[in-house]
Amino acid sequence: MKISFPTPTPIKLNIPLFSDKVPAGFPSPAQDYIHKRIDLNEYCISHPNATYFLLASGESMLEAGITDGSMLVVDRSITAEHGDIVIASLGGEFTVKRLCLRPVAQLEPMNPKYPPIPLQDGGDGIEVVGVVVSTITRLK
Repeated sequence: MKISFPTPTPIKLNIPLFSDKVPAGFPSPAQDYIHKRIDLNEYCISHPNATYFLLASGESMLEAGITDGSMLVVDRSITAEHGDIVIASLGGEFTVKRLCLRPVAQLEPMNPKYPPIPLQDGGDGIEVVGVVVSTITRLK
């Protein structure tokens, strides 16, 4: 898995953000009103010096909306909490899972086809190296 770091001084690219939300159920009339313009760097990255990108592989996180090829925006300055999607290092290899601290400490896949990874006392070489704050999934 290759880690990519954001450009320290990215060029701002302001993209239109329309004020109406798009319903995922029944369609509603479209509005042509641009609410404001946004820069995706500002939207996705709160701590530029502590943020990196990873590409996900596999199907263990499908129920979290993370598919094979999803880009993960990871912030290593955030302390991981129960329920966070995290990047963990297991014996030198990275994995993305949901952190579960109760009732049993474990890394949980978001696909019932995969077993959880117990976090036992002593850590067993498991280290949380960042919290996933956004995902970007290309559909085409």
